[in-house]
Amino acid sequence: MLLCRVSAVSQTLARWGRRSQRGGGGLLLHRALSFTSSRWQDVSSGEGSAQPAEAASAQRLYRDTVLLPRTDFPMKLTGQKLLERELEIQKECGFADLYSWQRERKVKKEFCLHDGPPYANGDPHVGHALNKILKDIRNRFEMLRGRQVHYIPGWDCHGLPIELKALGEMGTSGLSPLQIRQKARAFAEAAIARQKAAFQRWGVMADWDQCYYTYDGAYEAAQLKVFQEMHSKGFIYQDYKPIFWSPSSRTALAEAELEYNADHVSRAIYATFPLITLPPKIASEAGLESVSVLVWTTQPWTIPANQAVCYMPNAQYSVLKRADNSQLLLVATERAASVAALLGTELESVGTFTGSQLEGGICKHPTIPDKEVPLLPANHVTMAKGTGLVHTAPAHGMEDYSVASQFKLSVECMVDEDGKFTELAGPELQNLSVMTEGTDKVISMLKDCGALVKEEQCVHSYPYDWRTKQPVVIRPSKQWFINTASLKEKAKDALQKVRVLPESARGSLLAMLDRRTYWCISRQRSWGVPIPVFYHRETGDPLINKHTVSHIATLFKEKGSDCWWELPIETLLPAEVLKKSKAGPVTDYVRGVDILDIWFDSGASWAAVLEEEMEGDTVEPESHLSWLPAPLRKPLVPESDSRADAYVEGKDQIGGWFQSSLLTSVAVRNKAPYKSLVVHGFAVSEKGEKMSKSVGNVVDPDAVINGGKDPSMPAYGADVLRWWVAESNVFSEVQIGPSALNSARDGIGKLRNTLKFLLGNLQGFDPRVQAVDPKEMHYIDQYMLHLLREYSIKVTDAYSEFDAGRAIRVLQAFIARDVSSLYFSIIKDRLYCDPKDSLGRRSCQTVLEEVLDGVTRSIAPILPHLAEEVYLHAPGHDQGETLFKSGWIKSSSVWRRPGLEEAVEGACAIRDSFLSSIPGKNAAQYDLTVAIEPGLLFELMESLQEEPSSTTSQLVELMMVARVNLTSKLPRDLPSDALLSHGTFLINLEGGVIREDSAYSIAVVPTSAARCPRCRRYTAESADCLCPRCQSAVSQAH
Repeated sequence: MLLCRVSAVSQTLARWGRRSQRGGGGLLLHRALSFTSSRWQDVSSGEGSAQPAEAASAQRLYRDTVLLPRTDFPMKLTGQKLLERELEIQKECGFADLYSWQRERKVKKEFCLHDGPPYANGDPHVGHALNKILKDIRNRFEMLRGRQVHYIPGWDCHGLPIELKALGEMGTSGLSPLQIRQKARAFAEAAIARQKAAFQRWGVMADWDQCYYTYDGAYEAAQLKVFQEMHSKGFIYQDYKPIFWSPSSRTALAEAELEYNADHVSRAIYATFPLITLPPKIASEAGLESVSVLVWTTQPWTIPANQAVCYMPNAQYSVLKRADNSQLLLVATERAASVAALLGTELESVGTFTGSQLEGGICKHPTIPDKEVPLLPANHVTMAKGTGLVHTAPAHGMEDYSVASQFKLSVECMVDEDGKFTELAGPELQNLSVMTEGTDKVISMLKDCGALVKEEQCVHSYPYDWRTKQPVVIRPSKQWFINTASLKEKAKDALQKVRVLPESARGSLLAMLDRRTYWCISRQRSWGVPIPVFYHRETGDPLINKHTVSHIATLFKEKGSDCWWELPIETLLPAEVLKKSKAGPVTDYVRGVDILDIWFDSGASWAAVLEEEMEGDTVEPESHLSWLPAPLRKPLVPESDSRADAYVEGKDQIGGWFQSSLLTSVAVRNKAPYKSLVVHGFAVSEKGEKMSKSVGNVVDPDAVINGGKDPSMPAYGADVLRWWVAESNVFSEVQIGPSALNSARDGIGKLRNTLKFLLGNLQGFDPRVQAVDPKEMHYIDQYMLHLLREYSIKVTDAYSEFDAGRAIRVLQAFIARDVSSLYFSIIKDRLYCDPKDSLGRRSCQTVLEEVLDGVTRSIAPILPHLAEEVYLHAPGHDQGETLFKSGWIKSSSVWRRPGLEEAVEGACAIRDSFLSSIPGKNAAQYDLTVAIEPGLLFELMESLQEEPSSTTSQLVELMMVARVNLTSKLPRDLPSDALLSHGTFLINLEGGVIREDSAYSIAVVPTSAARCPRCRRYTAESADCLCPRCQSAVSQAH
């Protein structure tokens, strides 16, 4: 028989082996053995492992005829080599130019992700990494699938934190506003440069030379247009009312600038207000002489500002007599038991009334002689704590102020900008800090006059300045406000049309809107956009209208907002503007000194970055983007309605940028600036703790990429950082540390191994000329394409839902279950041992190339460096072409063939039954008889094996056995050692129209064939004889 004896072919094999080595592949071929299954080892397991010396020698020669994987794609990159390779990829594959390239191409659809500007006050941190990479994953996905991405990175550049850090210990002492602004700008520019460099290193796609900055003159001009529009519609007004005031920062604060400290400790007190005029409706009741109203407060320093005591009209109130001293106290009936326990004495009820019967009662102020305060009804009174009677100081409480507005009470402020009592509080309190020694003094005064009933420590949530981490106070001040109460319903309606991920965040957004009745937008600092208002020298009346604001906006666009301080007032308020405003001479006015809240700065970013043309604006639509070059200046396409497809930020922006953007856009355009909101969690330590330098659990993204001083932080590279973001459940708190990063590194390592196997088996294959038509492929190859198509649909859906974590899980399941465990294990024999150009081998190479291409494209949004590295090694494209310029996964509907899925999965079900009958044994050493009664399942198996018995059919390949006998009945003369088993398989065709539960039986017997010295399959006539397939392959090889 041809090539039967080993000695007859040894010279041929030796020549073939030398030729392979001359081609440079000898060493690589030997190394590539690590890719192969156990049966490719030199020493085999199972029967017949003892080989004559001649046969063993032949095996080594035959190994050089086997087409093992060969590639110079490294399985592992670590340390400096990894870092250098990532930077090489960025340069070689044009990362820096990719955004501009995709903006210039002609496409039908656009995807706009509007970048919420990070704050320019420090170094990049893992919170930045989480946010920027999450955005970039979506942007790259959208660009790959053919959309034009609109993404302009921005920075929030104004505000107190930057001002404080820029000035340091120097403070503002002796510095002019322009000097302060100069130092703050320089600090912000340096922070931006550091952050921008980090974002680029992380592989974030953008034109980094064309970003938006809130201190840019064109941006400030667009912001003032929003301000003007809102002012003209009556949404912006000036008023004197209580606001959050930070003594440590000496400025007003908005709700979004507060942090609530749950562990704040206050000195809570119970104090009495003697009732000097009984309410008319209970005046006739006996025994109510010398009644005192009992109030509770956690802010004793506000007692001197008291103007009333409030009750709940529908609640029950009781006059209670103390058993220990006979004092009469008016308390809510519902709170009586709690008050008795607190005082440590019994309380006897003398009389009970409804709250409405308390109307008309008047109390004596405990610390201010001759001052009387009324009992008033109020809806904000609750029974959760205290006495059910609320001490009311309109200057120092939002609800208190509402009562004052209704009943025309005084809103007198006794607290200055430093948080100290003014002379209005009296000589005993003047100049005392209200939160410390001022509180001590007020409590002492209450004790001295006999009004203090009880003092206790109260741990509760209290607002702190988010910058200085110091407590704030509520005090009235003349400020500029946005009337959010009038915008609330419009904003809620607009929000209903917005998709929110996760949906649970919608409730928080609506709750924040409900709580906010007004928004204080003026700040008493220098580093920001000045409020464009002038005040009359004599009356103090503000001069602000569309003429004055439009003129200032034009100046800001040309010169930047520094001109507010640099230019003479005659330039800021020229004669023609005064004439249009019907105002007096310019000498009658002075410029304002307040700046806008930075949340208004960033909240107007839609107007500066997204909007084509502001309503009533006569300038060219593209002028709002004037700082961008022409190709990038294109406004959003008309069908996008100048709304961003998505805003993606952390959950802290629910009360911040998400809300400020919504309110300004609804006020000006009656619509939200976004179509969807994606709300992610915060980056925390691996223990779930907030990161803190003092605790020492801060993870520096630069150390993650380049390696840290701690040995537990090796150089992971940018792709590991990106995988960490993608793999995490970003809708909750995201943990980072060695465990999470090692998990990410290991995930990429396993992926590289699979990609190396794919690349190695595509050596010398060009899909452009050697690809096999799917109709001519083996069924298992066609089935793999079918699975690849399903995978591409699932992974596309995951990315579309901002769920990169699901995309990774889909990827890992596809590779582990479908690619490695199923397909690779089945096709290795055909891939390695069939003739190089045979249809069967080219068929599986075609599929491997499609799988490589699909997997590489599917990981590209998450791992752009690895994806481009693979693409550089992959066949089928011209040199210099990059993956990101060549599109998304190219799956075809042709890959879905009726009956194909059932045929392969039916065979796999039979294979599972077979393998379970020989646990731990080598399937290749057995012959398998499959008996199926005539029907659909039998016909499907016949499509895989036409002959009754075969060693080379597709069914044999799927079963990975020596031989398959396909029959309608098991033979009666089975050997005594035959293993029998039975099973069923449900066939479901035509969407359930055709259903058949088919039974099958199998018999397993050890094969009588010998092990082929080349392919290791048990299909040879003798141990020193090649099987027919290998004879043909070796003949063709030489």
